[in-house]
Formats: sequence, structure tokens, C-alpha cells
Amino acid sequence: MDNAKTVNYSRTTITELMIPSYANFGGKIHGGILLSLMDKVAYACATKHAGTYVVTVSVDNVEFRQPVEVGELVSLHASVNYVGNSSLIVGIKVVAENIKTATVKHTNTSYFTMVAKDDDGKLAQVPGLILENDEDIRRFLEAMKRKEIKASYKSILADAKTTMEIDENVHLLDNEKCIIKRDKDMQSEWV
Repeated sequence: MDNAKTVNYSRTTITELMIPSYANFGGKIHGGILLSLMDKVAYACATKHAGTYVVTVSVDNVEFRQPVEVGELVSLHASVNYVGNSSLIVGIKVVAENIKTATVKHTNTSYFTMVAKDDDGKLAQVPGLILENDEDIRRFLEAMKRKEIKASYKSILADAKTTMEIDENVHLLDNEKCIIKRDKDMQSEWV
């Protein structure tokens, strides 16, 4: 791993003022704006580590813990937590700061899986990751565990989709907030 890089080498922070045009109908910053900013900082961090173009493959654990207000400064802190052959997992912490009141709140944590591509659009090898402290090691181990759980979840969900018979399981909807009005001859075009 001659070309391995430290976590600090590609650590990236983007800070942006939340302006009124970013607000949703409730007056809070629209989640899509925050997701776009997270994707931007994940790209900047991952491409710096990889030294090549990267694309977003998946986003895990997007949970809006607290609302972001117009006028707050939002800082998105990104670091490479894990590298595989061509993939990288970038951890992102989103913090909003109210300048007037000097309050700071952690609003999101998310994990973006990115894949490195070469000039021909084929998968590219990424440099190894040098773990310099316990925090770097913890994040790498957590990313490994998250990958394992994600693979298990995909497998369980795929099994459930292929084995679930609607007529045998429709009783599970009895206490749910839904009304069934189906034409058995109609097939859904949606996933």
C-alpha cells in the first residue's frame, strides 16, 4: 500500500448559509437541499482520497434529527471511514449554527458509499487508508459492520419479497392505517 493516505488527507468541510429559497413550506430548510450538500461534500472527500472521479452508489442512515432554520450556517464534515478495492464509505456529520444565539446543533449523520471510476468509466482501485488513532480505527470497524448488516438486510428483504404470498399475509394489515381496494386482475407497475 505505497499510495495509502491518511483520513486527515481528504477530510473535508463545506459551510453554507441557509437562505430563504432553501426553505420548505414549513419554513425549515428542505431535506433535499441538505441531501444535495451531503452528496457534494461526500464527492469532494472521496475524490480527494481516490485521486479520480467517484460516483455515489448508496446513502445510508439519513435521519433528520433536528430542523435547520433559515439564516443558520450549516457545516458538513466529511471523512473517509472505509476503503475497499474501488469503494469508499464517507461519513458525514451535519451541524447547524445559529450565529445570533451561538447555539450549535447536530442535525444529521449519514454514510455515503462512493465508487471510484477511471477515465473510461471502469472501476478504479482506491488507495489504502492509514488509520492514525482510535477514532479512525473505530470508524473503519463500524463501516465494516454496517456493510455486513446492509448485506444481511438485502438478503432478508429479497427472501421476504420472493416468499411473501399476499393472500396468506393480508391479515397483517388489519390494524394498519390502510384500505384495500384491489382489482386482482390489475398489476402494479410500481416497485
